Amino acid sequence: MRKNRIRQIAVLSILLAMEIVLSRFLSFSVWNMKIGLSFVPLMLAAYLYGPIGGILVGGLGDLIGALAFPIGPYFPGFTATAAFSGFVFGLALNKKCSFMRILISVLFTQLINGLLLNTYWISVLYGSPFDKLFITRLPEAAIMIVLEIVFAELIFVKFDLLKKLKLDSKQGA
Repeated sequence: MRKNRIRQIAVLSILLAMEIVLSRFLSFSVWNMKIGLSFVPLMLAAYLYGPIGGILVGGLGDLIGALAFPIGPYFPGFTATAAFSGFVFGLALNKKCSFMRILISVLFTQLINGLLLNTYWISVLYGSPFDKLFITRLPEAAIMIVLEIVFAELIFVKFDLLKKLKLDSKQGA
């Protein structure tokens, strides 16, 4: 039991570090849009450890990343949205991946969390009109929906990467 807990903490720590690096250093960012692969460690944490793993990697990744490597001013709304995305992925993907679960979770996180909530947070933070921001953020949402579905399908379904890496719970995660 203790060995499994240590392994969980180690895997979550690695995924958290990956999320921060992918989000802060290896993504394309402008003031109201961000395109990158930081969703990959978030989805992996959610798949392996459910909503709690997703919340930890999403929320802590945003908090630590914003404090250690700020892109703009820190705003807790973005941290809440990132944690909520991890929660949604955890509910949908926790050891039960299918194309439909991937599709629903990606659409929910991108349309509700990314497009609506984050657009609202940007409008509050910078005083910009929500409707104009919403329109300018539509291409980001479209790109991210495609990226997330394709990557999740490849990782979880097509290549079954987690079982090959022996990270699945059946292997002692």
